[in-house]
Amino acid sequence: MELIAAIATGAAASAIGIVRLSGEGCFAVCGRVFRPANGRPFEEQEPRKLVMGEMLDSRGRVVDRGMAVRFPAPRSYTGEDSAELHCHGSPAALRELLSALFAAGARQAGPGEFTKRAFLNGRMDLTQAEAVVDLIDAETAAAARNAAAQLDGGLRRVLEPIQETLLDIASRFYAVVDYPDEDIQDVNPAEIARAMVSAEDALTRLLAACRRGQVLKKGVRTAIVGLPNAGKSSLLNALAGYERCLVTDIPGTTRDTVEESVLCGGVLLRLIDTAGLRETEDTVEKLGVERSRKAMETAELILLVDDSLADPETPRPPAYWEGFCQLLNEAGRGPAPWIFVASKRDLTGKTAGSIGAVGDPDWKGPAAYVSLSALTGEGMEDLERAVADLFPAGDPGEAGGLLTDRRQEDAARRARDALRRGRAALESGLTPDAVLADAEEALDALGELTGRTAREEIVSAIFSRFCVGK
Repeated sequence: MELIAAIATGAAASAIGIVRLSGEGCFAVCGRVFRPANGRPFEEQEPRKLVMGEMLDSRGRVVDRGMAVRFPAPRSYTGEDSAELHCHGSPAALRELLSALFAAGARQAGPGEFTKRAFLNGRMDLTQAEAVVDLIDAETAAAARNAAAQLDGGLRRVLEPIQETLLDIASRFYAVVDYPDEDIQDVNPAEIARAMVSAEDALTRLLAACRRGQVLKKGVRTAIVGLPNAGKSSLLNALAGYERCLVTDIPGTTRDTVEESVLCGGVLLRLIDTAGLRETEDTVEKLGVERSRKAMETAELILLVDDSLADPETPRPPAYWEGFCQLLNEAGRGPAPWIFVASKRDLTGKTAGSIGAVGDPDWKGPAAYVSLSALTGEGMEDLERAVADLFPAGDPGEAGGLLTDRRQEDAARRARDALRRGRAALESGLTPDAVLADAEEALDALGELTGRTAREEIVSAIFSRFCVGK
């Protein structure tokens, strides 16, 4: 493949900068822009060992001093001749070095092109390639561990036994058909049924855990809702650890949704602080209330904040309780789990409570009742436990074996559904050759997941998410 080059480190000034190359003529081109201090040509340097030297521009002038390393094919990241030049992280020096490589015959690498070559050259499958960008984008230690384990082939090792079982069934069937005179053991219906049940069960277990994988990767979209001045913004600030939202005693201060990502109970919450839900004639606030209701509809978790117990000496007007009951109804009828958060515990002193049913048979109660104070921090650990209970981390041994995005889930689900159809057809008395079409459909879906049979547009879409230089 043609020679590609890119800066593999960030655009900001840093202590170290790296320029990466891969492709035909890699070592000869490096020899034109890097002069080893030991006097030996670059292509003769010991593989996978850093060597000191000078970085040269297109006119042979020294722009920096640093180190370089070469990786002969096939034992390289991309599976082809590759090299890295390590120098100081001056953006100007890195750009000059990259220009010298272009002048020597390299071209600019596209987003994810190094990893795409690794995939095309068989150095990794598609799940491992996706794990590379997941590792780069990881926002929690748990997400990083899962991506690292997937990069090490964790998901591939789960899928390979399923694929091999189905491939064995299919290949033996076709061998019997194509070579009837050979002594090849035929595949009987019972054997096909056992293989399909085993593969289906494995995929069902994988799909059952995919929610955890997606939570690890993307977090949980969480709407903080409540009536005006209930303490929603104070709660977001307490979870964020700084004053992310303006907090006043004036109802309606928050007029638009405010978003922030925080860790709560080891779970990444993508918080959305919403405008207080109330009837209003203020045009701007009315738009904020509409966005708040939309945030509730799309949320994966709702934190319903209420301060009705904060000042028991001051009775609330009927309009307040009407709005409160409407809010309870909306939270309890939605698909997302919700937690009732009794705010301002520093004023009430109450540490526990409950919410009863509201008379709607389709209404579901809160997953937890939490009393806390965003001001003093009392009860925040109770909220963390409630969130952790709703989104458990699972067995640490699952790391790397979790489906982490919709593409993977869709392919696994199509494979599982094809196996279910095949098993049902077999039980209804259809011959194995008819059932085999479902097994092959399952294989195609699994191949799409791992990259064995993935279409070019799917591969291109995946690698378009990468940064240049990876």
